[in-house]
Amino acid sequence: MVEWITSDGFVAYQDALTFMEQRVDAIARGEATECVWLLEHPPLYTAGTSAKSKDLIDPNRFPVFEARRGGEYTYHGPGQRVVYVMLDVAKRGRDVRQFVKDLENWVIATLETFNVKGEIRDGRVGVWVQRPEKPQQIDGSVAEDKIAAIGIRLRKWVSFHGISINVEPDLTHFAGIVPCGITDHGVTSLVDLGLPVDMNDLDVALKRCFEEYLVSA
Repeated sequence: MVEWITSDGFVAYQDALTFMEQRVDAIARGEATECVWLLEHPPLYTAGTSAKSKDLIDPNRFPVFEARRGGEYTYHGPGQRVVYVMLDVAKRGRDVRQFVKDLENWVIATLETFNVKGEIRDGRVGVWVQRPEKPQQIDGSVAEDKIAAIGIRLRKWVSFHGISINVEPDLTHFAGIVPCGITDHGVTSLVDLGLPVDMNDLDVALKRCFEEYLVSA
C-alpha cells in the first residue's frame, strides 16, 4: 500500500525535509507505509549534491536550500507540482538506475495523458519536450525545453525527494539559476505549451499512471 498525500497551500521547504526524514526512517523500520506527497512550495532554489556555485546567478532572489539530493540547482514555486516519493527501492529490485528510469517513465506516461511527448536525453537529467516552433539550436537540432526535473536520495534503500513537473509556474523565476547546470536549453510548462491543465488534472493523471511503473514486487 502507498499512501497519497495532497497538501493545499504552500509547504515550507524545511517542513517538507523534516517530514520526509521522519517518514523515510519509519518506512525503513517497517513502521509506516510508503508515501507519495503532492505539494507546492513558495518560490525557492535548491542545491543538489552536484550544484556549482557559478550556476546560482541571483542568490538574493529567493531563499536557497541545501537539498542533499542528487543533481544541481533547481527551482520550486507556485504552479509547479512537486512529487516527493518515499518508496522502498529494495522491494523494487535494489537497482537505483532502474528506479530513476521508472520515475522518468512515470512522468512521460503522465504527460502523454495530455498529448505531450516527453523524452529523455543522455547527459541531461529530467524530461524534455521538443519545441519545433522555436529557433533551432546552433548545431541545427530542434530546440528542446525541460518540463520536469528528477532528483532523489536513498536512505536504507528508501527514496525521498523526487520529481517536479511544471504546470503553470512563473518561468522567469528560473532565470536566477542555471537549471540543472544546462545553459543551452530552456524551461517550459503544460500551460506554456498551450494546454489548459491545472494541478488536479495532473494529480489524477499521476495516480492513474503510477501503478504501471512503480508498484513494488
